[in-house]
Amino acid sequence: MGRTHLRALEGSDVVAVTAVAEPDEQGRAAVADRYGLAAFAALEVMLESDAIDGILVATPTDSHVDVIAAAVAVGVPVLCEKPCGRDPLDARRALELASATGVPVQVAYWRRYVPVLQELRKQIASGGVGNVLTLVCTQWDGEPPPPAFRLTSGGIFIDMGVHEFDQARWLLDSDLATLGAVGTAPTATAPRVPGALQPDLDGAQLVGQTTSGVPVAVSLGRYYQGGDMVRVEVFGTDEHVVHDVLTPDDGEAVQLLALERQACAFADYVAGGPCTGATIDDAVAALEIASSAQALLPPQGAPAEVTLA
Repeated sequence: MGRTHLRALEGSDVVAVTAVAEPDEQGRAAVADRYGLAAFAALEVMLESDAIDGILVATPTDSHVDVIAAAVAVGVPVLCEKPCGRDPLDARRALELASATGVPVQVAYWRRYVPVLQELRKQIASGGVGNVLTLVCTQWDGEPPPPAFRLTSGGIFIDMGVHEFDQARWLLDSDLATLGAVGTAPTATAPRVPGALQPDLDGAQLVGQTTSGVPVAVSLGRYYQGGDMVRVEVFGTDEHVVHDVLTPDDGEAVQLLALERQACAFADYVAGGPCTGATIDDAVAALEIASSAQALLPPQGAPAEVTLA
């Protein structure tokens, strides 16, 4: 994901990547050569340099909060990749750190910077679709990520689902209140996530309802032929709207544009402007939904329901 951000920010006239911290020697050398960046083996050394005005965290999920802690301790603003920790406790710790220091921290839920989704949010808010009857959020990856990643990512609801949970909350301006979830039987090669009751699933479906009464359906999967796909569908009394946000044919073009727009908005936030992206409170909410969904799946994957406090 760090390399994806680097591709997105090439040529930006607002944000310039000036340094990278990468503990792997080969990876560090490759990035330094490709992008001509100052490369550091340790985060702490990079934070002591004068080369940066903020950092973008694209480390493994279970290290997000430790990196945030190191940055805010020396007054460096943070744009942290989702999910901002592996569980709500992690995200709350990040919130405490940011609040105590007053250092700006934003969470990188890039869907908020996709133009068609921004327009859809305005359309929903203005009543342009009528009463919203159902929101359907779909995310299927072309293939599963490497086993090493899955072991630290927290499982499919935390790795993938938080994007959809944040998107649903943002589009509808409402929290999810009730959940029901069912998972696809894991494959024989699926790794077991530490602390989970079952191996990491290759597919999962969730149905919930917002506090405003709108049903939300979320479909997640790791096997979509041809590449990654993301789709958002709104059924309203006046309009039916579908946006294929990502498709295998389009590749990562939409994502790269959104990542650049997100970084530019973060730069404005650091300069004293408003935070137009996801806050740590938003990250806590998405992780609470993900953790609750994960808890609904006992070893046999039977469906269940829980009411969020």
